[in-house]
Amino acid sequence: MTLLAGEVYLRRSKESHQVEVYDVVTYRLQRCITLPNIDYCGFTDMTSCEHNRCVYIGDASDKCVRRLDIDGAVTQWGVSDAPAGLSVNTEHNVIVTCPDVRKIREFTSHGELLWEFTLLCDIVNPWHAVETRSGHQFIVCDGHRPSA
Repeated sequence: MTLLAGEVYLRRSKESHQVEVYDVVTYRLQRCITLPNIDYCGFTDMTSCEHNRCVYIGDASDKCVRRLDIDGAVTQWGVSDAPAGLSVNTEHNVIVTCPDVRKIREFTSHGELLWEFTLLCDIVNPWHAVETRSGHQFIVCDGHRPSA
């Protein structure tokens, strides 16, 4: 779930290729937007950017991020690895956390890779990262560690 332009964007935990959009005040359904070729099992996270007026949706199955514009247009770009957490930084770029390879990548709003780095080995399962305002410093959520 994420907020954008006074609306709540929600992806339900059911077999559906749609994002439901609700009014933030009345919680009434405004519209449903179909996301082509997205499997619920691959859905990982969603976030929004007021500046670019869009929602970003992570898809681990297809190893991509989908951009859903406020007018309903959907585009996507490859991430090379399965994305988990998504966030937007102060430059309005998308921060993508890839736990399987312990990497954080920054993309422009249209999917151009700006940079990436591999996290230290003691961060075993990074699930989500948020960039601090000072830039290129991150708060990283280290997820569940696999049992031995």
